[in-house]
Amino acid sequence: MRLWSLYPAYLDWKGLGGEWREGLLAQAVLLGRTKGWRNHPQLERFKAHEDPVAAIGHYLLKVHEEATRRGYSYNLSKIVAPVDEINLIELTDGQLRYELWLLSERLGKRDPEWLKAIRRQHRDDPPTPHPLFKVVEGEIEPWETGYWNSQDLSRGNP
Repeated sequence: MRLWSLYPAYLDWKGLGGEWREGLLAQAVLLGRTKGWRNHPQLERFKAHEDPVAAIGHYLLKVHEEATRRGYSYNLSKIVAPVDEINLIELTDGQLRYELWLLSERLGKRDPEWLKAIRRQHRDDPPTPHPLFKVVEGEIEPWETGYWNSQDLSRGNP
C-alpha cells in the first residue's frame, strides 16, 4: 500500500489510479470491512486522526478532484465521508522529499516525460503536500522507515 503524501498533481495517470485504488482499500480497512492490511504502517497517520474515516474521505476527495481535473471518471459515491474541510495531519518535510525521490525513481522507468514535466512545474522545496497534510520540519516519518527497514534508504535518502 502506498498512500502518497505528495499533492496528487505529481502523479502520472497510473500513479493517480493506483492512489485511488489504494485509498479505497485504506477506507475499507478503516471501516473494518477487510481483514487484510489492518496494521499497515501507511495507515498509522489516518488511525491517529480524531476521525480516521473523514481523514481518508478528505484524502480521496482530493484525489477525485485531481482525476476530474484531468478528465477521468472516478466514482465519487465510493467515498464514504467526502469531507472538504478537516483538521490537518502533520507530515515532515523529510518524508515529502523522500516520497518525491521514490516517485521520481518510478517515473524515470515508467514515464520519463511526466517526470520532466513535474520537475518543471513543481519546484517547491519541500514538495507540495496532499491537502490533508501540514508540513513540519523533520526526517522521514517513523512509519516509513519502519516499513522500509529492509530497504537501503541511504542510497536514495534525500
